[in-house]
Amino acid sequence: MFTLIHVLISILGIAAGFVVIGGMLGGKVRPPATCVFLAATIATSVTGFFFPFKGATPAFIFGVLSLVVLSLAMFSLIVKQVRGGWRKTYIITALTAQFLNTFVLIAQLFQKVPALRALAPTQSEPPFGISQILLLLGFIWIGIQAVKRTAPGPA
Repeated sequence: MFTLIHVLISILGIAAGFVVIGGMLGGKVRPPATCVFLAATIATSVTGFFFPFKGATPAFIFGVLSLVVLSLAMFSLIVKQVRGGWRKTYIITALTAQFLNTFVLIAQLFQKVPALRALAPTQSEPPFGISQILLLLGFIWIGIQAVKRTAPGPA
């Protein structure tokens, strides 16, 4: 049951994150979606630490990295109110958190969906690597566009 809750929180965060990205690309802020995205993404990382600890696995490292990035995103948004250079910091950190969550989603899909598992049973095969490279390139493009299109915060 705990795994299901963790997965549902993660999916909620990813879905809200894409709404936030849509707003960024449209030059708009989406406060309700931003709140859901940040809360669910933080909850995803925190609940991930309640699974049995098996050392510094990629999942553990991603969880720590995500919380660091999300802390900076929250600081940029709440304390600095995305003013000046903090706007760019918020965009980059929010997109990084979304990238990390989406990266894990793709990894899980390659583990759990039989057709994808057949393509990359050890996740070291080209289909898995290509999907993750395309994801990274997509997020880099989104980041560049979001920085260009999002209006500066109050001065």
